[in-house]
Amino acid sequence: MNQTKLIKIQNRIMFSTKEHLLKKTGPDGVGRYEFLKELITEYTTTRSLEAKKQTLANLANFAYDPINYEYFKQLHVVDLFLAQLSESDEDLLHFGLAGICNISPDPEFRDYIISLNGICLISNLLNHQKEEIVLDAITSLYFLTEELNWKELINQTIINEIKQYQEHDDSRLRNISNVCLKKWLAI
Repeated sequence: MNQTKLIKIQNRIMFSTKEHLLKKTGPDGVGRYEFLKELITEYTTTRSLEAKKQTLANLANFAYDPINYEYFKQLHVVDLFLAQLSESDEDLLHFGLAGICNISPDPEFRDYIISLNGICLISNLLNHQKEEIVLDAITSLYFLTEELNWKELINQTIINEIKQYQEHDDSRLRNISNVCLKKWLAI
């Protein structure tokens, strides 16, 4: 199978089109916007920590698909994700950060996250004990910075914290830290 055909198949599997979503949903089904709105309502109204975790994990997963970005903007989901960065519960923190990580490549979300001091909030998690949180933090910082703006956003303290993962036992942390440092420092 040639490379172009493979990429088209992967894109069909990974991302949906609005037309495809409408076709799947049908005229009487719950639309994507309504479903995401219900998830947010569930998150904000439930008293169950487990329900909050499950709902936030679902929202973070939906953040992976750009077809949901317009809905996320309308529903202010980024604010919900950012609010989790001060949570004491590690799962809520992790799912909020995973959501940020998934939407960070989008220029509008990137600018919004940066405007709300997101770089500082995320960089405060670089020394977290849970490796998944550190991995999401470094990856988010990578996506939030561009070649032209990284010097304005990333300071030497952040660089030094990321350098500590260059020789880490976890290959994912090693790899993402090296990719970030290469991007920022051209080493």
